Amino acid sequence: MTHFASVVLVDARGWVLLQERDEHPVIDPDKWSFAGGHVEEGEDVETAAYRELEEETGIKLAQGDLQLWETFRPWPGEPEHRVHVWLGRVDLTDDDVECHEGRQIVFVEPATALRLDLGATATQVLPLLLGSDAYHGLRS
Repeated sequence: MTHFASVVLVDARGWVLLQERDEHPVIDPDKWSFAGGHVEEGEDVETAAYRELEEETGIKLAQGDLQLWETFRPWPGEPEHRVHVWLGRVDLTDDDVECHEGRQIVFVEPATALRLDLGATATQVLPLLLGSDAYHGLRS
């Protein structure tokens, strides 16, 4: 079983943090996705979520700032892969985000986000998230 941790941050406007990937990654090059990546062997999924967020964005959140929302199997041809999606509400702007991976990492207005060229996980997860009570709870 291969596990991935993805992090969706929501700002004060309800916009979601997305990463525009570049041509280098094996998974979803040149697509928009969430911050996150592989859970390392022996690593806890929650620890991986915080680590990946900090590695990719420079954002260091306190333990407990993220909540596990759902776990998905986004790649039909890879039944042994699980993506654990973590959510958090932040009072940050694009100026607070460092782009350590990909072309850019920015907060995106939800309707615009749904029109982007999304990767497999974001294609499956984003519409469900935006319609969820969890997302609406983060906006209040």
